[in-house]
Amino acid sequence: MPTLIVFCHLRWDFVFQRPQHLMTRLAEHYDIVLVEEPVHTEGQAHLQKTAVAPNITVCRPHTPIHAGGFHDDQIPTLQGLLADLVPEGERPVVWFYTPMALPLLQGLNPSMVVYDCMDELAAFKNPPKQLLQRESALLGIADLVFTGGPSLYEAKKDRHANAHCFSSSVDAKHFRQALDSAISHPDQAHIAGPRLGFYGVIDERFDTELVRRMSEAHPEWQIVLVGPVVKIDPAELPRGANVHYMGQRNYDELPKFLAGWDVCLLPFAMNDSTKFISPTKVLEYMAAEKPSVSTPITDVKVPYGDVVAIASTAEEYIAACERMLALGEQEKAEMVERMRDIVANTSWDKTASRMHELISTTAPGNKARAAAVLEAGSAARVAPVTATEAQTKAA
Repeated sequence: MPTLIVFCHLRWDFVFQRPQHLMTRLAEHYDIVLVEEPVHTEGQAHLQKTAVAPNITVCRPHTPIHAGGFHDDQIPTLQGLLADLVPEGERPVVWFYTPMALPLLQGLNPSMVVYDCMDELAAFKNPPKQLLQRESALLGIADLVFTGGPSLYEAKKDRHANAHCFSSSVDAKHFRQALDSAISHPDQAHIAGPRLGFYGVIDERFDTELVRRMSEAHPEWQIVLVGPVVKIDPAELPRGANVHYMGQRNYDELPKFLAGWDVCLLPFAMNDSTKFISPTKVLEYMAAEKPSVSTPITDVKVPYGDVVAIASTAEEYIAACERMLALGEQEKAEMVERMRDIVANTSWDKTASRMHELISTTAPGNKARAAAVLEAGSAARVAPVTATEAQTKAA
């Protein structure tokens, strides 16, 4: 099978999300090599390779360099570590989740370049200073651009002629396990009802004040939060006898937590970091046929506002949760019917299949021009590419 090299800013063993969903399915067609950001290790630099699934190898570079991520200081060392990723003479498909890895494209002689823009990384907390510049260069090089939702698509479509919207999808079979309340996770068995739950990364996108207001307004509500706390001070987290932090859990455990919840939460802060997000969990909550309440995230409000309760203020959010808890049987049945219609029209299998089809049918672009754009936009400490060398790489 052809090789697909993926440069990713997320660890494979972190929260199971878009990269893992897609790559485990694309592995039917490609030998996938996923390159993570380097980790700091004293001593000689080396590449840790782990087979994580059939046809998927995760490469974790270990370097003595303190700079984090795909920093300029890391690039020369990483180029040496990654020099033998593909057999000599093969031209791999190269897939980026982060533009910061763009300088590593040099030397790979790709047959095609794909940018799967799953988030607006520049809007997140403490983005690398070169990120926007490298994204512009990547958009100039890429043969295909995918976006993680309609908001991102609107933001990128005029910057690339071959952009496609692939919203977050769902593994419906996996999350339908939650329809059986008997599988409720034993770790929440001691928590009385009603339970209102959230799972996902708890970071700057999470509205801590909103959750605090909820817990204070209804001490009888038990708020269950499943996921790692990242990039925010733990002291800022809402605390109370009815707020329960379950920590990071694996993908197989999520339906078990869902099975024991009465209402599912999407308590996202309305800030720059959430302007373009398309939460994967909204469809997973629907597959579990649980009522949900969200802040007015565009990629939730616009497509799903008729089935997910949308609330702008803390007072409205609390009131919406009250309504969801008080749903009558007829209202609940109508909501579930709509959820089933939505979930039936999407799946990660369909998404991955369509992406593979686009990769297979898209004609590669002008790599000589791509190399020139790369050299101008990378801002990395790598040897310059001459016009002759660029033409040789494009041949």
